[in-house]
Amino acid sequence: MNEVWKKPPISLEAYQKMVGQEVGVSSWHLVNQSRINLFADVIEDHQFIHVDPERAKRETSFGTTVAHGFLTMSLLSIMSYEVMPVIEGTTMGVNYGFEKLRFISPVRAGSRVRGRFTLAEAKLRKPTELQSRTNVSVEIEGEEKPALVADWIGLIYFA
Repeated sequence: MNEVWKKPPISLEAYQKMVGQEVGVSSWHLVNQSRINLFADVIEDHQFIHVDPERAKRETSFGTTVAHGFLTMSLLSIMSYEVMPVIEGTTMGVNYGFEKLRFISPVRAGSRVRGRFTLAEAKLRKPTELQSRTNVSVEIEGEEKPALVADWIGLIYFA
């Protein structure tokens, strides 16, 4: 089992008290050409700016290939598992979508990225359903601007 699933759970009350606070920062995750190529295969998007380093170097201002924005967004899952607390009694959590998602800076092949998470809202919609909104930014190591910023909505269900 992945270590991120072994965090000790916290109470719902403790989780709700975290609203307005930075919850954590994930570890760095490498976005290398191999990862970009695998993602391109999965989503069937083989635009040269992602998969052809020589052409990207010649024909773009990036100097190399760049990750798909949706690849960077997809890494939010592992990043959130690393830092977001598990609430006692949770039976399941689901991605409910985004209020806002913007791709600010390209992630060049070979870069490392990490997520920074601030809990913005945690309200019960039903006695067994919590809506959680998290402000997240994905930082690029050594870069001033983030790769993306988002308001991420999740639903957490209890028994």
